[in-house]
Amino acid sequence: MTEIYLDNAATTPMDKNVLNDMYDKMQNVYGNASTLYSIGRKAHTVLEDSRDIIANSINAKPDEIIFTSGGTESDNTAILQTVEARKNLGNHIITTAIEHEAVLKPLAYLEEQGFKVTYLPVDETGVISLDDFKDALDDDTILVTIMTANNEVGSHMPIHEIGEILKDHQAWFHTDAVQAYGLLDIDVNEDHIDLLSTSAHKINGPKMTGFLYRRTGVDFPSFVKGGDQEKKRRAGTENIPAISGFATAVSQITPELKHELHDRYYGFKHQIIDALNDNDIDFVVNGTVEDNPVQHVFNIWIKGIASDIILANLDLEGIAISAGSACTAGNIEPSHVLMAMFGNDTNRSSQSIRISFGKFTTDSEIDAFTTALVKVIKRIKKVN
Repeated sequence: MTEIYLDNAATTPMDKNVLNDMYDKMQNVYGNASTLYSIGRKAHTVLEDSRDIIANSINAKPDEIIFTSGGTESDNTAILQTVEARKNLGNHIITTAIEHEAVLKPLAYLEEQGFKVTYLPVDETGVISLDDFKDALDDDTILVTIMTANNEVGSHMPIHEIGEILKDHQAWFHTDAVQAYGLLDIDVNEDHIDLLSTSAHKINGPKMTGFLYRRTGVDFPSFVKGGDQEKKRRAGTENIPAISGFATAVSQITPELKHELHDRYYGFKHQIIDALNDNDIDFVVNGTVEDNPVQHVFNIWIKGIASDIILANLDLEGIAISAGSACTAGNIEPSHVLMAMFGNDTNRSSQSIRISFGKFTTDSEIDAFTTALVKVIKRIKKVN
């Protein structure tokens, strides 16, 4: 059976160039980057060269990049350590109702500690209102944490506009860019971003590797206690092969590739829409296809069929998709993102599927997927 992988928002297969680079570093650059002898200095050179590549990708300074274990650690660090450093300035945080759990759970913890969190609502395209944001912002706000692109529906938040509003405010601006990094052009200076989180495995790099961008002057204590690595900002011996692999993955992403992928993913969505329409499938797109710079995520409501039934049947066909965030995929629950977009009194949150494309996805795979999806839907409808 040929396997078709369409869950790239959960994770991506590693690029061969990344694998080759990591294998080379595992063999030949095994030193500890914190040591002073030549083997350690060689590792340190790889570390700093990688930092340069990654910093350039978001127009940051190299010493503003902190390597972490991934998006979750970066999000937790940005949120919890900002509050630790700034709690004397206020106790209010602004976020959205559709953030990833790596943001929502630390915020829930902070609410238990007495902090006030405003969860901005979203419209049916999954985007906040800037008027709502302005109304929520007050003199007590110390942190704004709003994702760049949503992991379930692919909606793109007005990050630049938020940054413009905050540039003269005391609140630090954090964005979870895990789903946007590598697909969108991000400039932390133009967008007035203070903190930004990413993860390597979303861009065909290794798992358990990511970075936190922290603007110069945005200071807080290390979240991970221990040694003095990462200039005392994140303890723990750096994973040189993984960090180098991350930099290799970043270096593969040219402006031309971003443009090509945007157009290719947009075309994939219309392939799926056309196939479902041609076969009289009752469905609705969750979010928007047009005028969206983030095209790798496609979420659709298949009316009358539970998500888990579709997933299980497609899995038997060798096709991998999801019903939402990978972090809850093992225990499918109604999507908090779709409930925020459409309300609690809808079947969308338990009858929707997420298809997410990657740079290795092909037209023939989309054709095979749509054929299988139509067959599965018709079979389930007939049984019911």
